Amino acid sequence: MVARAYVVGLTGGIAAGKTAVARRFEALGVPVHDADVAARVVVEPGSEGLAAIADQFGPQVLDAQGCLDRAAMRRRVFADATAKRALEAIIHPRVREWLHQRALAETAPYCLLAIPLLAENIAHYRWIDRILLVDVPEEVQLERLIARDGIDRPLAEQMLAQQASRRERLVLADDVIDNSSSEAALDAHVQALHRRYLALAAQARSP
Repeated sequence: MVARAYVVGLTGGIAAGKTAVARRFEALGVPVHDADVAARVVVEPGSEGLAAIADQFGPQVLDAQGCLDRAAMRRRVFADATAKRALEAIIHPRVREWLHQRALAETAPYCLLAIPLLAENIAHYRWIDRILLVDVPEEVQLERLIARDGIDRPLAEQMLAQQASRRERLVLADDVIDNSSSEAALDAHVQALHRRYLALAAQARSP
């Protein structure tokens, strides 16, 4: 039996630069499976996930084409914590299963799973071999988030407060990329980690 791919969970706070890191690994030929992509796939028309959402919240959360009306759904759960938990109970297990199946099917030496809320859901991801954190100081996060989304500081602070703290993520991480420096430094760090992960994958596969 062929050993499965070594699995690295890629995570980080909002606006820390996870996408920039993932793209660099992809450029090196590393498969990256994204939880945000999974969250869209598991509620596509005809899916069990979308049917479960319609059963839970009613047909008004579907648009004219039978797709999930994301704007309507956001409005529904924004001010209703119970509705938010109900939606997450439908989507999150399906996202985890989607990611797990793709990791198991990988033939590359290792793959990355991009999971923004990994720290918040770590109990469900104990099967991941290693955790890579993209980290920046919280003030840098705020500045980037305000610039990226065109929002004011109070809203940006509220968005950060809804996620795990920087300390909680750092405690979980096996490897940390400081993404507050230059593009060249980021390139070098990814290259070094790529070599490390190839070595760890080879070690894991050896009898």
